[in-house]
Amino acid sequence: MSIHARRVIKKADIIVGYNRYLDLIKKLISDKESVAFGMREEIKRARYAIDQATTGKIVCIVSSGDPGVYGMAAAVYEALDQEAGKITVEVVPGIPAMCSCASLLGAPISHDCAIISLSDLLTDKNLIKRRVSLAAQGDFVIILYNPKSNKRKDLFNDIARILMQCKSPDTPVGIVKNAYRKNQEIKITILNNILKYDMINMFTTIIIGNSKTFVKNGVMITPRGYL
Repeated sequence: MSIHARRVIKKADIIVGYNRYLDLIKKLISDKESVAFGMREEIKRARYAIDQATTGKIVCIVSSGDPGVYGMAAAVYEALDQEAGKITVEVVPGIPAMCSCASLLGAPISHDCAIISLSDLLTDKNLIKRRVSLAAQGDFVIILYNPKSNKRKDLFNDIARILMQCKSPDTPVGIVKNAYRKNQEIKITILNNILKYDMINMFTTIIIGNSKTFVKNGVMITPRGYL
């Protein structure tokens, strides 16, 4: 979390968010009114915050990572209707998982990359597969968000097969679970072994290198081309 984000939270009258995200910052917001919502209640969350803001309160909607990267920023702007112009909306930048995880792995995203979520709650599975295939064919470094859930495991297996059709089996892969949080796990492996790890779940981010990515002194490096 950035210093600016902490300052914004401290100034807020009400904190709104997904219950797990509020749990992560409960010490920071112990003196605040907080309202928790469950999974898949993003628009309900946004509308509640907007309604509260129209009464003159400072409302903070929290997301994990950056609110503009699979976060709540779009939901808030989409939910604004007759309230538009009556309240001020500020998107406070955060640190997305791709950046926090990359820092723990070395420098794996120093060149062109593509971020793709494997969650099929809002995106069709076939479209997800197509995007992964095209990104792999384009030799992008690929960052996979939400790779596997308790109910969704087959899609990750399909994605792994697509990646292995387009990339070398020896392509470096970084797997990070709970980045900068309790029970953090970091693993650097190769694409051919990607299906062997039980640590992969919704709290895991996977970074698959491009054709130039290599491992040196225990870290992943995707060269920018300076040498």
